[in-house]
Amino acid sequence: MAEQVTLPEGHFYFTSESVSEGHPDKLCDQISDAVLDACLAVDSNAHVACESCCKNDKILVFGEITLNGTVDYEQVARNAIKTVGYDDIAKGLDYKTCRVEVLIDQQAQEIANAVHVQKTTEEIGAGDQGHMFGYATSETPECMPLTHFLATRLCARLAQVRKEGICPWVRPDNKTQVTVEYRKEGGRVIPLRVHTVVISTQHSPEVTHDFISAQLQEFVITPVIPANLLDDRTIYHLNPSGSFVTGGPCGDAGLTGRKIIIDSYGGWGAHGGGAFSGKDPSKVDRSAAYAARWIAKSLVAGDLAERVLVQVSYAIGVARPLSVYVDSYGTGKHGKSDRDLLHIVLRNFDLRPGCIIRDLNLLRPIYQKTAAYGHFGRNDADFTWETPKDLRHEL
Repeated sequence: MAEQVTLPEGHFYFTSESVSEGHPDKLCDQISDAVLDACLAVDSNAHVACESCCKNDKILVFGEITLNGTVDYEQVARNAIKTVGYDDIAKGLDYKTCRVEVLIDQQAQEIANAVHVQKTTEEIGAGDQGHMFGYATSETPECMPLTHFLATRLCARLAQVRKEGICPWVRPDNKTQVTVEYRKEGGRVIPLRVHTVVISTQHSPEVTHDFISAQLQEFVITPVIPANLLDDRTIYHLNPSGSFVTGGPCGDAGLTGRKIIIDSYGGWGAHGGGAFSGKDPSKVDRSAAYAARWIAKSLVAGDLAERVLVQVSYAIGVARPLSVYVDSYGTGKHGKSDRDLLHIVLRNFDLRPGCIIRDLNLLRPIYQKTAAYGHFGRNDADFTWETPKDLRHEL
C-alpha cells in the first residue's frame, strides 16, 4: 500500500480483468449465444431469452424462445463446447459425453403483445425496462480503456497459443488481470505504464511452474503488451496459486451473464446490470448497450470529446427512451458542453429499439463470437456498433 501513497499527485492505479472462452461463465455465455445464432439463422425475427449453466459434466440450457422453425438445442450446445476445446473430461468437460438438459418455453404472449406484435419498426417497444451505458475513451485507437483492452487481449492470446499448438500445455480455462498507472489531466486519463500483470492458466499436469512462467512471458505477454509500457518495476503474478490442472466446469460452476463487466469496459464508465448473451436484440439490455457504445465511440472518434459516458433508459413496451444522458467528464472539445453533446446525440441517433436494430443490422446470427473477449473494441465488420458514425458536420 505504501507505493500507492507515494504516487505523484494526479497519478492512480486502475485494474481490469478478463476470462477466456473456457472459463465456465464464458462457456455458458457462448452456449446461450450459439442458441441465439441458431434461432436467428432459422428465423431472423426469433425472440430469444436463453440462459445456460454448467457444473461437472452437466449443462442446462433454459429460457423462453419463440421462432418459426426448429433448432436442435442440445446439438448446438455440444458444438459450442467443442469449439471452445473441451473434448476430454480431464480438461474439465467433454462435449461428446456431457449431459445436456434443455428447458425451453415460449415467450409470454403478454410480452410479445407489448413489444412487437403488429407494430412497425418505429413502433417496436423495448423488450424490458432498464438502463444501459456506453463508454469510450481516447486512450487507445479502439477507444477502449487500456486496462480492459490488454487483459482481454492476453486471454485471446492464451486461446491462440493453445489452439495453434504454440503452447500445447495450455488448457481452456484462463483468467488475466492488468493494472495500469494513469495520470489524470482534467477529465482525461492518460496511461503511463503497466504496473502489474496477472495470468492464471489451466495447464496439463506434467509442466512445472517455472516452465509455465517462462512460456507465458515469451509467447503471451511479450506479443500482447507493448514494450514501452513495461519496465523493470512491472510486477508479474503468473499462476500465483501454483498448480491449476482442475478447471472448467469440474473446477467451478458457470452461469450466463456473470461476467458483464468483462463483457463491457472492465470497470470503467458504468454498467446498467443487464447481461448481453442469449438475448435477441429486441432486449434493450443488449441492443441499447450496443447503441450507447456506438454513440460514445462516435463522439470520441469524431473529435468531440476525449472521454464519454452515455446512458439510456427504457420501459417495457415503450419505443422511445425515457432518458438520454451524456457525460464527457469535462473533456468536450471545440467548445462543446455536455448539453451540446446531448443535442448532437439526439439529432444523429434514433434510440427506439426497432431503429437501433435496423441501423446496426442486428437481426443476423453474429452473436456467438461476441460472447468471449468482449463485445466492444474489436475490429470485426459484424460489430457494427464499433464503426463510428460520421459527425464531422457537428464540429
